[in-house]
Amino acid sequence: MTKPTFDMEAALQALREGKDLTGKDGILTPLIKQLTEADMQAELEDHLANDAQPNRKNGSSKKTMKSPTDNFEQEAPRDRSGSFEPQIVKKNQTHLTDELERKILALYALGTSYQDIRTHIEDLYGMKLSNGTLNAVTDKLLPELQAWRERDLDAVYPIVWLDAIHYKIKDNGRYVNKAIYTILALNIEGKKELLGLYLSDSEGAHHWLSVLTDLNNRGVKDILICCVDGLKGFPEAIATIYPETEVQHCVIHQIRNSIKYVASKNQKTFMADLKCVYKAATLNAAETALDELEAKWGDKYPMVIQSWRSKWPTLSAYFKYPENVRKAIYTTNAVEAVHRQFRKLTKTKGGFANENSLLKLLYAGILKVSERWTHPVQNWNLTLSQLAIHFTGRLDNQIDL
Repeated sequence: MTKPTFDMEAALQALREGKDLTGKDGILTPLIKQLTEADMQAELEDHLANDAQPNRKNGSSKKTMKSPTDNFEQEAPRDRSGSFEPQIVKKNQTHLTDELERKILALYALGTSYQDIRTHIEDLYGMKLSNGTLNAVTDKLLPELQAWRERDLDAVYPIVWLDAIHYKIKDNGRYVNKAIYTILALNIEGKKELLGLYLSDSEGAHHWLSVLTDLNNRGVKDILICCVDGLKGFPEAIATIYPETEVQHCVIHQIRNSIKYVASKNQKTFMADLKCVYKAATLNAAETALDELEAKWGDKYPMVIQSWRSKWPTLSAYFKYPENVRKAIYTTNAVEAVHRQFRKLTKTKGGFANENSLLKLLYAGILKVSERWTHPVQNWNLTLSQLAIHFTGRLDNQIDL
């Protein structure tokens, strides 16, 4: 085997002079070329020694390799019979490693635009990439996304949040608003888990029914608490598939919708009074605060007060739970945190060329954010034991108490 002739002294001198290890004209490019060519020569010699048929070396062929440091001409040795297949660099391989693809996907998962990815890769590796190449790399997420969306789920989830976020997607030549349905859960271990992403032309109880049906088909047989926005018909849709599930309307959504109808000069005072309602220690205290809110503001904002009154049974559901359960539901407003991550990814995008271009970007973001979901929420064992008492018998097969 011919030893590489990489000039270490020259490389060290180049390093002292401030030249780059990677990128165009990187110091390491000659070493990678020599190491791979030497290894292929050793592979060929081993192949010829073990070949049952008469065979011999037959020169070499050249091809351009794309390495993490630069492009270079690779001398690939050949044999007379054509039976030699190098393993370190296969016949049709044009990338030495998948490092470049990992770098592209890492940048993509941060919401970096294709233009900025191209600039970054050229600056770092001295390689010019087209949008087509970047699409080919990011499209490798699609089969993985499909498998993730079809995976089996747990039989029981203690808490599930359901919400939607909207994007513009090109459809028949024009951009239209479509809804992405996000289903986030706390599993039996108290860890966050995104159960699925679903896309629809609009948000509505009918579409949510199809989402819940899919969850059921994938193995989810029971949900203890569903946290939802104020969409009309949502509780009824949940009851159709999960009749024993308790529904908690999202107070954050209700507050946000309420404040839109309050004059700006009154918003600070109104919010201070409203806080006495949803931050109350008990249901009785909350209902008293709501009566006081209506007495003070009912004449000015009757529609806001009526909205709280009509939804009060599900807005106030969390008062029946112990403090730890309440915190598990609301401490971080979990699904909103996921949507903030989605918005960070898509903030530079005015619209998406198709559904897949949006879904694969959101999936890349999911992979990134879920890296942090490795620990259960605070005091989860106590919370779970309280849920087991409140929902008698429904967790018996899931936990040992």
